[in-house]
Amino acid sequence: MAKHYLSHLAHVELITPKLDESVTFFKDVMGLDEVAREGDSVYMRCWSDYYTYSLILTAGAHPALGHSAWRTAGPEELDQVVASIEAAGTQGQWVEKSLGHGRAYQFKGPGGHALEVFWEVDKYKASGVSKSAYPDRPQRNMTRGITPRQLDHITVATKDVRGVAQWNRDVLGFRVMAYIAMDHDPNMFVFSVTTTNEKSHDFGLAADFSGVPGRIHHLAFWLESNDDMYRAADLLIESGTPIEYGVGRHGIGEQTYLYFREPGGVRIELNTGGYRNYVPDWEPHVWKGSEGPNSMFRNIPMPESMLEAFPNPKAGYAIGEPELAMAKSINAKDAVKK
Repeated sequence: MAKHYLSHLAHVELITPKLDESVTFFKDVMGLDEVAREGDSVYMRCWSDYYTYSLILTAGAHPALGHSAWRTAGPEELDQVVASIEAAGTQGQWVEKSLGHGRAYQFKGPGGHALEVFWEVDKYKASGVSKSAYPDRPQRNMTRGITPRQLDHITVATKDVRGVAQWNRDVLGFRVMAYIAMDHDPNMFVFSVTTTNEKSHDFGLAADFSGVPGRIHHLAFWLESNDDMYRAADLLIESGTPIEYGVGRHGIGEQTYLYFREPGGVRIELNTGGYRNYVPDWEPHVWKGSEGPNSMFRNIPMPESMLEAFPNPKAGYAIGEPELAMAKSINAKDAVKK
């Protein structure tokens, strides 16, 4: 059984070619607060994030993932997980201090994604009008826009879904919760969810046929209820933001979902609900598309645009035969036609 090294996803850095527009969107439509600026980066938080920030927006040429950061389960676990990473043949580097947290180890996972692990962190406690009447809350819930409670998960794109899921388990201590395999080829894995805690996932993996490492599929924030989700859909439409997929409910994880894209181009998910799983020796089921892993109701086909990840691997890149086959497998059987 894997050692429990990591506690949860702490923050994610997104690269945006439209920094000002992305910041305005996350403030006015999403309802996040700006807490700091440093160089070309803006640091933002949801109202119930326990640390200073959960989102970094950094200016760049293309929409992309900067890095994802995970807090360890304790100070000893930081050294232990670094030893595990290096024993697996990956060499990273120590950074003594960053905005909002202390010493961190930065490295690239097997899919080429930049990750960071740390223990010491600045706890957020609001003051003045932002102070909550509830002592366990880091900040008052002052509704502005969608107002997600907190960061939820990240899903990246990788050419080796099963291999990265197992690496996450064996090296970083994640639990593998589920897989999706092609209906016509049960040995071809196109999706997996892994988790550091009781959620169904905080690190998802989607198949990537582009040949470009390190791409992101989406970043997700958590809402408290289905009513909040319907309100979010309304606010997105009123703001002129197209809804890409949803509102619906996943089979894997059983969360209610809604997908759209922020102005810089990265896909954002809102989700709520879902199960909690505390089983330490959980055995992941390998889902078929016909079992409804993507849409619990099995009658809501996923649009082909949902197969895109970021950055775009090359100008004029088009979804090809492997992606279309994957769409048919993830959707209910025969729901997507070429």
